[in-house]
Amino acid sequence: MLHGPGAPGAPRSRSSRRIGVTDEAARLVAGFIEEVDEACSRFREDSELSLLLGTLSGGRRVSPLLAELVGESLTAARLTGGDVDPTLGNDLIGLGYDRDFPLLTAPVKDGDDGVPLPATSVATRVPGWKRIALADDVLTVPDELRLDLGATAKALTADRAAKRVADVLGTGVLVSLGGDIATAGIAPEGGWQVLVEDLPGDPSQQVTLSAGSGLATSSTQKRRWMRGGKPMHHILDPRFGTPVGAIWKTVTVAADSCSRANALSTAAMVRGLAAVEWLAGDGVAARLVDRFDRITVTPAWPTPETVTVGAGLGAGLGAGLAGTTGEAARG
Repeated sequence: MLHGPGAPGAPRSRSSRRIGVTDEAARLVAGFIEEVDEACSRFREDSELSLLLGTLSGGRRVSPLLAELVGESLTAARLTGGDVDPTLGNDLIGLGYDRDFPLLTAPVKDGDDGVPLPATSVATRVPGWKRIALADDVLTVPDELRLDLGATAKALTADRAAKRVADVLGTGVLVSLGGDIATAGIAPEGGWQVLVEDLPGDPSQQVTLSAGSGLATSSTQKRRWMRGGKPMHHILDPRFGTPVGAIWKTVTVAADSCSRANALSTAAMVRGLAAVEWLAGDGVAARLVDRFDRITVTPAWPTPETVTVGAGLGAGLGAGLAGTTGEAARG
């Protein structure tokens, strides 16, 4: 699914070739983003999830889309042993992330050096995700918990939007939503060229993503704000409900879907140094960058000497492709 920069036919520059984004493809992607926003945004008073707040303890029937979004969040929780937990809404609100990020009163510029420390003195808690029940389309959430699906909903949106474009238009597509990249349909010749780079000036690497693969970057350099004179960010350790410590500033993972890649990259942030052995042991292709710009990669991640990873996910040439070669994977 992932190739090194020397893959046959792979352009080497970020601006090597641009593939057209049709109006219809853009409309399909924007339409699905709006559907997801209407279903689960905690920043919209009229979203389905907001309207259900405080009524879920006895179980409520929800829309198929909201059920899918919650289901994906629980899948991510199981996959990561609870390192990705959809029940951290109240923690984020308590830390000051109580509105859409551009509206926060004390945001911190991307890449500023203030870094939260691990919460070593805070008591651990019962995992909230284990208290959520989803039976078909009936959702049960205890009143004291509040869902925040942001950790998984964006990645699932990328996956589903890419599939929608490929199905409707019969073409290959790459959808990039922040640091979440999903592909569907036939890839361009040489595969999708992706520049892995969080902020300008960060260590970067161009890789080749095969058709049907996903890539996700989790970052502590963005979505940062001040609370009580302390820097905060949006990736929380579910054991404590506080921002993860300053081990990695970015983790990028490639997988067979953006949803899976996102779950693993987020969990790696939570696991800190232990993430390397965990990811490598499961054969995950991952690239981790620490606060000093030192790079650690798992054996499955492509290096300049690597030719192919994930053989069998070959690329072909499609017509009317939507996306951009050299797309930056940014968190």
